Amino acid sequence: MNSTMKRFTIFLATTFLLTALGVAQAIPAGTPVRVILNQSISSEKASTGESFTGTLASDLIVNSKTIAKKGDAVNGTVTFAKASGRLSEPGQLTLRLTSIKNIAVMSSSVSRKGASHTKSNATKIGGGAAAGALIGGLVGGGKGAAIGAGAGAGAGTGVAAATGKKDVTISAESTLSFTVQSK
Repeated sequence: MNSTMKRFTIFLATTFLLTALGVAQAIPAGTPVRVILNQSISSEKASTGESFTGTLASDLIVNSKTIAKKGDAVNGTVTFAKASGRLSEPGQLTLRLTSIKNIAVMSSSVSRKGASHTKSNATKIGGGAAAGALIGGLVGGGKGAAIGAGAGAGAGTGVAAATGKKDVTISAESTLSFTVQSK
């Protein structure tokens, strides 16, 4: 066998081997993956496109073969991050996996949303108005009650604005469940 033929045979064998390994390492669609986060992720500070890391919470077994072991590295990306407004929308986060043990994947997303502002704001504003009306009524009668209610509602709105951010945080060491999707 001449040297060109030998090199070509080695090239084909190497290509075949690498292809076979690549196919063996594919993670099929529908495979559930549980991940433990390495760091906290907050809607207040996270940015869309930011990366995160984690580890597998359990072995990843496909067709009776262990593809990755508990504790193996997992990478992902924040696909949506929105900080909370003061009196409006709560914070939101959406995460997806990008690789498991250096095997590229596309996964389902995990989304979290902060608590609603509505009940909390209504309590603060309404409570301020009621307290202002009571104090105003005691001091100045009906007209004082109306003035006090307005002032109290304003104060309640100020309290709601000062304390009203409802960001969401997914803590470090939280376990999240994803599902591998087809590419």
